[in-house]
Amino acid sequence: MQFILNNIKYGEGQPATQRRPESRRPGGPRRRSVHMTTDILTADAAIAETLPAWLVAELRTDHAGETGAVAIYKGALAVTKSSDIIAFSQNHLRTETSHLREIETLIEPAKRSRLTPIWWALGWITGAFPALLGPRAFFATIEAVETFVDEHYQDQIDRLDAEDRCPEIRNLLDRLRLDEVAHRDDAHDHREGAPIPALLKPWLWLVDKGSRSAVAAARVI
Repeated sequence: MQFILNNIKYGEGQPATQRRPESRRPGGPRRRSVHMTTDILTADAAIAETLPAWLVAELRTDHAGETGAVAIYKGALAVTKSSDIIAFSQNHLRTETSHLREIETLIEPAKRSRLTPIWWALGWITGAFPALLGPRAFFATIEAVETFVDEHYQDQIDRLDAEDRCPEIRNLLDRLRLDEVAHRDDAHDHREGAPIPALLKPWLWLVDKGSRSAVAAARVI
């Protein structure tokens, strides 16, 4: 338990948009000033104010989910010695980090879930626990997570289509969804479609129900 607590570091590997801006050094690369960063955050907040309340709530769940996704791969990398898990996690961690940055541009910090540190911790455990069990358990877990995420994003896309609004956000969500589908299929291929062991099924059930419960909570908290 102490090992887990020592390794779950909320915010480790988080996008630079959450860090304090650095000033430009003479002769060094151009960096955003404090004023420029403030202007960007203000613009993002203005965009968020124009969105329907239901979409803000959904974007809050998306931010929570992408936070958890980054943490899943961080957790796996912290505990595994499997070369397959390491390569897979490093590859998909880059994509999930990019997803998180994009969602952050759509929802200002004040409107994100107040339970974000919990989503980070739960994501870390969701990656670390099956990674300790081995590649079959890890890839089955990723497949289960991404199956739910595909459904979750598709529900949001369908509602935006039905209301015929926010086409830019709709297209962004669909692009993210397609990335998650690719992750799901990659995990399925890595486990070579092998049958799920009976002892693993309760864990996968918990992952699915936990994902659904987390989304329900993030919509309102």
